[in-house]
Amino acid sequence: MSMNADRAGAVDPAAVLVISGELTELRRVRQWARTLLTDLDDILVDVLSVIDELTSNALRHGRAPYRISLRRTVNRLRVEVSDGSREKATRRTPDDHGGRGLLLVGAYSRGWGQEIRPDGKTVWAEVDLAPSPALTTCPHTLTGRG
Repeated sequence: MSMNADRAGAVDPAAVLVISGELTELRRVRQWARTLLTDLDDILVDVLSVIDELTSNALRHGRAPYRISLRRTVNRLRVEVSDGSREKATRRTPDDHGGRGLLLVGAYSRGWGQEIRPDGKTVWAEVDLAPSPALTTCPHTLTGRG
C-alpha cells in the first residue's frame, strides 16, 4: 500500500498508526512509513527523519495514547504525531543529552507547529515532496555528522 494524491491535489485520507509508549516502537513506525512512502526516493530519508524525530519526542516527553498520522497531497506530506500530554513541544539548546530533534524537523520540513487540545497535543510538520533548489542549509551540520 502506498500513499498517493490525485493530480488535482486532493488530500489522501490519512494513514494512521497507533503505538505503545515503548521506544522500540520507533522501528515499527519507520517500517510502516517506509512501506507507505516507497515512491519518495530522494527525500525518503529526510521524511523518515522527520517522522522519527517527532515520534521519539512524543515517546520521551509525552504520554499515552500515541498516534502517528500521514496525510499527503501532490506536493506535500503532513506528518502528525499526537500524544496525551498538553505540555508544549519546545526547542532546546542542543547539548550532550539531546535537543536536536526539533532543529532537525525544522531543517527537513517547510515548517512545524503544534495544536494543544483538552486531551493532549498534536505536533506536526509539513514536508515538500518536490526538492527545493533554494535549500541552502544542510541538516547534517546540525548533528555534527556530515
